[in-house]
Order: sequence, then C-alpha cells, then structure tokens
Amino acid sequence: MKLKLAVIGFRHGHIYDIVARIKNSPEIELVAACEEDESTRRFIETNNIVKITHTKYEEMLNSVECDIIAIGDCYGRRGKIAIDALGKGRHIISDKPLCTRISEIEEIARIANEKNLKVGCQLNMRNMAQFIGLRNLIKSGNLGEIHSIIFTGHHPLMMDLRPEWYFQPDMHGGTINDIGIHAIDYIMWATGMKFTKINAARSWNAFVKKHPHFKDAGQMMLTMENGCGVLGDVSYFAPDSHGYSLPFYWRFTVYGTGGIAETSATAKNIIFAQAGKKEIISVELPESDDGGYLRDFIDDIRGSTDPEKLKTQDVIMASYITLLIQTAGDTGKREITLSPNFLLRPG
Repeated sequence: MKLKLAVIGFRHGHIYDIVARIKNSPEIELVAACEEDESTRRFIETNNIVKITHTKYEEMLNSVECDIIAIGDCYGRRGKIAIDALGKGRHIISDKPLCTRISEIEEIARIANEKNLKVGCQLNMRNMAQFIGLRNLIKSGNLGEIHSIIFTGHHPLMMDLRPEWYFQPDMHGGTINDIGIHAIDYIMWATGMKFTKINAARSWNAFVKKHPHFKDAGQMMLTMENGCGVLGDVSYFAPDSHGYSLPFYWRFTVYGTGGIAETSATAKNIIFAQAGKKEIISVELPESDDGGYLRDFIDDIRGSTDPEKLKTQDVIMASYITLLIQTAGDTGKREITLSPNFLLRPG
C-alpha cells in the first residue's frame, strides 16, 4: 500500500526535488499541498509544480489523512511545523535544516521517540559518488586510522536570487546550521565515529554588508572520539559567477596513518597518496545513489534495520550537533563536551 504524503511549504527550491521524486515513486502518493505565501502559491500554480490544496497548514493537518508531511517552508518556521506534524502522528521529511533552535530539535526527538515516528532529511551528500567512494576508501582500511579531516563547503550566496525571508532576522538560523549539517552527518557516516567536543566555532558577517545581522561566514573546529581533529568552513564565500562548479566545492581532505585522500563534489576521482608509495593513486568513483535519502526514509518507515541507511537517529543527531556548533559560533562558547548520550536517539 502506498504511503500518503502532504507537503507544507515551498519557500526553498530544494523541496522541488522531494516533490519530483514523490511523483515518480511507486511507494508514495502525493495527496495535498499547502503554501501560505500568496506569491509562492502563484509561482507553484503557474509552473504546474503541484496543485495547492490548502493555504493554512494547521487546517491541512487537521483535515487531510496522510502518513507523511514533507516540509519546505522558511527555515525559521520548520521546527514548529515539524513538531505540529509529529504531534498529529505523521512521519516527517524535510529539506535541511530541519529546524533552527535547539529547543525544537529536542522536542522533535522527544515526540518521534514517544510516538515511534520517523524523521527524514535531504542529506544527499551520502548519495554522491565522490563521497560514497571516499567512505569506501576509509572503510577499506587503506587510509588507516583517521586523525584529521579538513573540509570546505563554500557556497555562492547569489543574493539577488535568494528569497527575501533568507535575510529576515530569526528566519535563516545561521550559515553553519544551513550548510554544515551535510558535513556533520557525512563525517559520522563515513568514519563510523562520533563527535565528542566542539573546540570552537565562529559565525560572522563578512561579505553581505547590506544585511549586517546576516552572518554569511561560518567555521568550526571539532574533535572525534579517537582524537581526530576536524576543521571546516561553510561560508557563503564562493563567487556567484562560478556557481557550484569550483573544484573546492565540498572539498574533503582526510589524513590517516595509511595516507591522505581528497575529493570534492565536482571531482572526477579520488586522489590517494598512500603511505609507502611514491606515486599518487587516482581512485575511480563508484555509482551514485541518486535519491537515496528518500528511499532510506521510506525504508526507515517500513522498519529497515540496515545500518548503512540514513535513519531517524542520524537525522536528529546531525541536526542537534550542528545546532550546538551554530550556537557556539554565535556566542563564542568553546570546548563544549558532547556526551555519547546527550540526546534521545529514537529507533
């Protein structure tokens, strides 16, 4: 039997990927769509993306029978929508970030655990050939024990194309939370290790002087359970003219006792400088897992126990850690220890 899904919010373009995949899925039926913003509704209807059935999400939650709510509203509104949907007994899937406040992710975790509901997120770095390949190399043992990871996730801001809400106070929620969650989730998945400490983080206004409250820059320094150090920069510093094509877009360099490996989202291979060898090895990329985040979410609902798949506890953990890093960047707090049991982990 197909799972019935309704969408709340189309305020960020990433929701269109979820909608397109739902339309082609044999396991999910799109039964309703809500958009409260009038101009966005006109865009959706003019471009025949979906049929908008509701203009108030609370009304849709109360009147439409469905199993899943997909969330694509403004970042600052997502947490409340997620909590309300879970409260009505619906599984949820969202573009990232899932929410913008620590209190919201704690409540999402509590309700999902209490009601045995599933939480999905569009964490598609796990589905990209470059990063599947890098993980395979780590898991093979050829890199040895991993002791350092450096990543850059610089994005172009393309301010003129961003929706106005992006630059409204309390609506965006921070560049680290917006972008960094991809790296936080991926690093835990790729290494099989947990983060144990937020050593430092910084968030500041650098390029976007037009909106001084908007902190377009975000950096972090973290520690993992074996002492591995992680340095990351997820700032909106990439030139708009290059878009997402640069060779350092989502570049990861991994240092282990067995050598150094590097790749990026635009790379055609993985560079591997293996300890004890003179020549640099070019590792071919595996097949991508296009749309894997949605299949993993469906499998989670169906009761999959495959540890390789993205699950509710992974989404909640990555969201929570990233929000803690964002808070550290906003407040200047340092050396924040993360207990292995610092958050409920629903199954």
